[in-house]
Amino acid sequence: MWTYLSEWLQFGVRWVHVVTAIAWIGSSFYFIALDLGLRKPHGAPMVGVGGEAWQVHGGGFYHIQKYMVAPPHMPEDLTWFKWESYATWLSGAALLFLVYYLGADLYLIDPAKADLPAWAAVLIGVAGLALGWVVYDRICKSPLGKNDSVLLGIVFVYVVAASFVFSQLFSGRGAMLHTGAMIATIMTANVAMLIIPNQKIVVADLKAGRSPDPRLGAAAKQRSLHNNYLTLPVIFLMLSNHYPLAFATEWNWAIAGLVLLIGAVVRHFFNTKHKTGQHLWWCWAVAGVLFVLVMALSGAPGWRASPTGEASSTSNANLDFPADPQLALARSPLFQEAEGIVQSRCSMCHARKPLWPGMGHAPKGVLLENGRDIVLNASLIERQAVRSHAMPPGNITGMEPSERLALARWLETGSGLYRP
Repeated sequence: MWTYLSEWLQFGVRWVHVVTAIAWIGSSFYFIALDLGLRKPHGAPMVGVGGEAWQVHGGGFYHIQKYMVAPPHMPEDLTWFKWESYATWLSGAALLFLVYYLGADLYLIDPAKADLPAWAAVLIGVAGLALGWVVYDRICKSPLGKNDSVLLGIVFVYVVAASFVFSQLFSGRGAMLHTGAMIATIMTANVAMLIIPNQKIVVADLKAGRSPDPRLGAAAKQRSLHNNYLTLPVIFLMLSNHYPLAFATEWNWAIAGLVLLIGAVVRHFFNTKHKTGQHLWWCWAVAGVLFVLVMALSGAPGWRASPTGEASSTSNANLDFPADPQLALARSPLFQEAEGIVQSRCSMCHARKPLWPGMGHAPKGVLLENGRDIVLNASLIERQAVRSHAMPPGNITGMEPSERLALARWLETGSGLYRP
């Protein structure tokens, strides 16, 4: 029952996360484009108005004006853009907890890198997200924050260094996801800890009849611009867990760095276009070259010894497993039959060197090549091949109903429900 509920809970939270992310990214891109596309007001200048824009959408015309600091009087109706950001981060954190922290043994921990207990891996992950914001915020508030180019260069180095540390402690999938989550935490913290508080101070000053400090708006604009440049890399990193070519390489941290640069030059193209009307086509050429480097790194050899991938069956009963249910599955009298089914129906794709034509990596990095692989991925087998018929895709290898039933009976031995 928990497997059933967990699958739907993850799906529901992921749905909310994607929807709120679309809303946040959409509003962010719109306001950056609007801000860069403002022109000097026509006619008599209005006090405090630094630019205006005329836009058409949905059959209507819109006349928008921007006050460089604040309007002379606070309007009655003021729309705040913050909940899109908060909801995106909260739903993302919930999804991180459901998938990577509750499933740390499967998705987060790689014993070949660091044989961490689940609680330690979770603690490192949470600490990494928090530290990411603290370090970034300190850098921005230091004298270095006065030079945008130097600031962004230092932030870039820090994010790549953090990604490298994650890659040495976590699985490839977990490392890429936490790099993206750290950047997303920085982005939402920018909104919650600086942009919105600064705007609230300006509103309070206006209501009290005081002149707002223009530095508050300038700082908020700087953080908003950072968010704009970080958006595209975050999307890539969040999607990367579905593509082994991105995460299942020892160079995933370098790929994360290159993606940061790709996102920067692509946003620079659009930001320049909105501001000046120029089309800097060289940005796309640079992005293309960087993406070729990403593809090259995804297949480059690493420095660790690759696993042999030798098959085993009954010997699994003598190996250590992270949890007692897994040990029960390995020692089950039904294990040999289940192992034979998986190896005949699934292992040609889910292998370290897949045999299926045109397939370079196991789908989603899930390995089912030997007995230990099969036991460690038992929960995925249950979801994909027992509770649903999602795998094999289109049942291309012809798995029989009796074989799915045999897998179900074997899986019951890990829950203590099996009785010989």
